Amino acid sequence: MSALDAEPESGWDAIVRVWEETDAPEGGKVEIIEGVVTVSPPQSEEHNDAVELLHQRLYAVVPEGCGIYQTLGLTVPETGGIFMPDLCVVPRAALRRGQRVHASEAELVVEVTSPSNANHDRIKKVHGYARAGVPLCLLLDPWHSGRPTATLYGVPESGTYRVLDSVEYGEKISLPAPFDLDLDTGILPVP
Repeated sequence: MSALDAEPESGWDAIVRVWEETDAPEGGKVEIIEGVVTVSPPQSEEHNDAVELLHQRLYAVVPEGCGIYQTLGLTVPETGGIFMPDLCVVPRAALRRGQRVHASEAELVVEVTSPSNANHDRIKKVHGYARAGVPLCLLLDPWHSGRPTATLYGVPESGTYRVLDSVEYGEKISLPAPFDLDLDTGILPVP
């Protein structure tokens, strides 16, 4: 009998174990949102293209010592979650500690909505990132009421973000320091 069998897991340990052991279809992703396992199908070409275009632009402005990641699971135990943002900027040192990376380590998270996950991204994950204290959250929402939008959230306080800027695709949105990036959302594909 192993120690795992002899002692019941705590709630958080059980959540992490489920996340680690859940299989997803190739290209899909497993997240835990408010304690519920969510398996998303592989993303569309437009979704992947939007993430890649933003990834390219961030390379020029990423803070020293940080990496840009597309498949990094970030823990948010405050909401019973493990999120896999479409893109995040995290200090490399946070990945080298031999433990899961808490979302608060991220300098920036980016979520691109899909028809199957739009409400998770718009509401639950934005709330989770705010609860964790992620300084900046960029929500790219090509499915927003027929008018694609980009919304930048910041100044997390008590699980709530302030909207720093919100624009329709085609306009520029500015990411503040440490990025200082003016992003032309007109480059982003619309489904």
